[in-house]
Amino acid sequence: MSRTERDFYLRPEDEQQAFLEQTWCNECMEVDLGMKNPQEYEENGRVFIEGECLKCGNPVVTEVVEGVDEDDEDLEEF
Repeated sequence: MSRTERDFYLRPEDEQQAFLEQTWCNECMEVDLGMKNPQEYEENGRVFIEGECLKCGNPVVTEVVEGVDEDDEDLEEF
């Protein structure tokens, strides 16, 4: 399946900030370093936001899980 570009900036501003701040960098091995130049896309039915780590500049990718409420009683814990 092909990659479909999406507009990250159509998300509410508070959601944008959360995605830009709450990151994991595989190179730095640190959490919440932040990202710049976000690009949102859908691939194989999954949504991702990819940007550059603010500390080292390497790619940072976050998978977006839409429609899941953390307080949902129907969620199963693994």
